[in-house]
Amino acid sequence: MVGEPQEPQMWPSVGLRLRKNVQGVMWLEILLASVLGFVIYWFVSKDKEETLPLEDGWWGPGVRPTAGEDKSIRPFKVETSDEEINDLHQRIDRVRLTPPLEDSRFHYGFNSNYLKKIISYWRNEFDWRKQVEILNKYPHFKTKIEGLDIHFIHVKPPNLPSGQTPKPLLMVHGWPGSFYEFYKIIPFLTDPKNHGLSDEHVFEVICPSIPGYSFSEASSKKGFNSVATARIFYKLMLRLGFQKFYIQGGDWGALICTNMAQLVPSHIKGLHLNMALILRNFYTLTLPLGRCFGGLFGYTERDMELIYPFKKIFFSLLRESGYLHIQSTKPDTVGCALNDSPVGLAAYILEKFSTWTNSEFRDLEDGGLERKFSLDDLLTGIMLYWTTGTITSSQRFYKENLGQVNKHEMLKVYVPTGFAAFPCELMHLPEKWVKTKYPNLISYSYMPRGGHFAAFEEPELLAQDIRKFVGLQERQ
Repeated sequence: MVGEPQEPQMWPSVGLRLRKNVQGVMWLEILLASVLGFVIYWFVSKDKEETLPLEDGWWGPGVRPTAGEDKSIRPFKVETSDEEINDLHQRIDRVRLTPPLEDSRFHYGFNSNYLKKIISYWRNEFDWRKQVEILNKYPHFKTKIEGLDIHFIHVKPPNLPSGQTPKPLLMVHGWPGSFYEFYKIIPFLTDPKNHGLSDEHVFEVICPSIPGYSFSEASSKKGFNSVATARIFYKLMLRLGFQKFYIQGGDWGALICTNMAQLVPSHIKGLHLNMALILRNFYTLTLPLGRCFGGLFGYTERDMELIYPFKKIFFSLLRESGYLHIQSTKPDTVGCALNDSPVGLAAYILEKFSTWTNSEFRDLEDGGLERKFSLDDLLTGIMLYWTTGTITSSQRFYKENLGQVNKHEMLKVYVPTGFAAFPCELMHLPEKWVKTKYPNLISYSYMPRGGHFAAFEEPELLAQDIRKFVGLQERQ
């Protein structure tokens, strides 16, 4: 009505301020993204091509002898005994388990209800003597390097095509694995034609045991890390007569092979990985902005699917990394318990083969273990730790490698590199991330399925990607 005071027109001005605030936030995100992009460019471009010093070492007991080291290569055979098997059975018979919480599945660790099934099979059906025969189907050897007895298998092609020379390939395992992880992939590499693949690339495969694992002697000295291991494996390849060769690894094997490429790049024809430890990487700072500006940071649609929601990935990593803190600080304490109880050892290790194969397996009553692996294969892996008493020495590798700044973390790798990104790996690494550490990345593959134990779980897929990478490298 005329003469009455009018209501103030506030809503248009509030909407205008909101639009301005939203625009301001968007411009701030763009500015932050630009600054991060510049920092990444500066950080990456200032590196120089460097190598690690080769040096030397002595890891055996006592003082290094003045006499030269015995460089002979000795045949080795896996053996067992009634005494060994009876002791195992007696310990299994005395097992004492705690009942799981209702509906806990694998959320609290290894479910003891399902563990009873494993124990029963292990005690009553598992044939260790038969598995020892399977282990011995490939030739085993030992040789002394830097004071340690180094164990390895060396598999040559059974049917090498006329006029062809096999390509030497060193494959390195991780924790809680062993050389046995490669038994199913070896035929695809050494005898491809009889396993559904072409014989364009035929390999001669060498799989050593990391010192302190299985049949390789453990270090008697502190400080035995991945660089020392890489140097020993390089000396092993030279001792076998290989001046240039390919290398492949996941888990600790990925770091050891990376260190080999940093130590002696001129001897490495190519490096293939199915995992990488990329600590010096500013791309991790882009994760909060990645969902909005993924394309700006070089993320593909598949990267976005595997990285986000990052909150889910982050909490999954927290759940799966408790062991790492224990083993990188006080490995001997938990080692005392695991080395004394075969059932405890099995639960501790097999839990990793559940949730590291697929994090969603923790929602299953049986942890999904038999979806990907047979109990015979899983228990063979456990027996390689139990019968050799190497769980403690294997865990020490974490303490020797983590918790201090290492020079190799700051160095890039310039040898030709291939990377297989398995979708259920603990943390997905986009191609851009991998290239920050391995700028000569000539092959990057999104694998259709598979997790952390790639060679064990998906041997044919991994073999195909190795062959693809080698083909690209040799055509360059």
